[in-house]
Amino acid sequence: MSLRHMKQVDFVRAADGSGVRLGKSHISQYVSGKTTPRPDIMRFLAETLNVREDWLAGKDVPMEHEPVEPDSEPPRHPAVDPSLNLHASAPESTSSSKGHPMRRFNKSTKLDNVLYDVRGPVVDEAARMEATGTHVLKLNIGNPAPFGFRTPDEVIYDMAHQLPECEGYSASKGLFSARKAIMQYAQLKNLPNVSIDDIYTGNGVSELINLSMSALLDNGDEVLIPSPDYPLWTACVNLAGGTAVHYLCDEQSEWYPDIDDMRSKITDKTKAIVVINPNNPTGALYPKEVLQQIVDLAREHQLMIFSDEIYDRLVMDGLQHISIASLAPDLFCVTFSGLSKSHMIAGYRVGWMVLSGNKNVAKDYIEGINMLTNMRICSNVPAQSIVQTALGGHQSVNDYIVPGGRIYEQRDYIYNALNSIPGVTAVKPKAAFYIFPKLDVKKFNISDDEQFALDLLHDERILITRGGGFNWHEPDHFRIVYLPRIEVLKDATTKLTEFLSYYRQ
Repeated sequence: MSLRHMKQVDFVRAADGSGVRLGKSHISQYVSGKTTPRPDIMRFLAETLNVREDWLAGKDVPMEHEPVEPDSEPPRHPAVDPSLNLHASAPESTSSSKGHPMRRFNKSTKLDNVLYDVRGPVVDEAARMEATGTHVLKLNIGNPAPFGFRTPDEVIYDMAHQLPECEGYSASKGLFSARKAIMQYAQLKNLPNVSIDDIYTGNGVSELINLSMSALLDNGDEVLIPSPDYPLWTACVNLAGGTAVHYLCDEQSEWYPDIDDMRSKITDKTKAIVVINPNNPTGALYPKEVLQQIVDLAREHQLMIFSDEIYDRLVMDGLQHISIASLAPDLFCVTFSGLSKSHMIAGYRVGWMVLSGNKNVAKDYIEGINMLTNMRICSNVPAQSIVQTALGGHQSVNDYIVPGGRIYEQRDYIYNALNSIPGVTAVKPKAAFYIFPKLDVKKFNISDDEQFALDLLHDERILITRGGGFNWHEPDHFRIVYLPRIEVLKDATTKLTEFLSYYRQ
């Protein structure tokens, strides 16, 4: 790449022109040696670099094809027994002991359009650096525990006392006590037409997103997903054979969904709209007027609504979260939430989904959900046992999200600090614990946000997630998790300021 004066993005552009499905994250993994390209991709890479394919695969051969004279013949090797299988004895052989070509096992092509850079190539590089003894400040994952946010004592106490009763499987949808508590919480959120049979527990919301997409989508079905998004949504749609169609969220309007853009992307193949509210990665909180416009659009085109509300109890500035399903009693809605963020117990993997509204139009789909739910048997039973305690007791998170509380004060600090850096702007988050700042790409000459993230990691030992990792269409954003204490954030923003004072891509 260096010899040809090429960057990773050049391969992506060349792939687009050749009809090859290739992303920057794939190239990064090839460069780092984490994965080996499929034969067709290896051929494309070799042609793009103008090198020999077998050299690129690591064989001890010249890099470039040797020119052949028009009238010349291949060199003959005297005293070579033609019955000998020379390739079979070579160290790089791909042949079996019987001389037949060795069978290779490649990853599924279903993964070609799957992206999850929250734990992607840049994180792999950070892990390599840590293995050599380098300390890395991780601002890439919303994992509360490493930053001193502890599970409430009452929750741990209750789980410990219930462990002897949690050794067997539960019902596939979950423990009755857990689902009853979730149902009552759904009632407080004004979700319409919800019974205990409409509650499903999961190993985090992530498992349930995957399950709900797998039960719904046929090849070619489209789902509207926000950009930026939590990338698992796009990945699960693609894995299920569907097509993720991204509607824009408008940074100039508090990162609210662009309803006109959403409307323009609805086709006869569109089955559903995904709403992430409060939003990850922007920290936006959608007001009732915006949610009502989405409901009206879904009603007009008879679409399902999937609402990811995992941060619904992490709302600041005296604002209130509204569940979109509460505005759509005549539509079929699936609402997701859990305890990972609101109760700072991410490792317990406690999530749930609630079916609400007009379930008559989704009877067959619900049968599919039940089938997949039964196939995975049940979610983590000890974790389910604490749902009733967590939802019914003192909500300790409330102490964090008011003036003087850690999340509130850290939010204010990071917002002001980022906006004070020349070439950086950020919209103030209203919820969750993420901020999605914008870089002046002209000032910093940035064309590759993954390269920016790697350069920041190498120079300042700070790990962030690039905007492209959230299916954002420009290389001008990145996400910071502001869970660390203010003194740590201060050190990080000081280093970021210094880095950007000289950085030019």
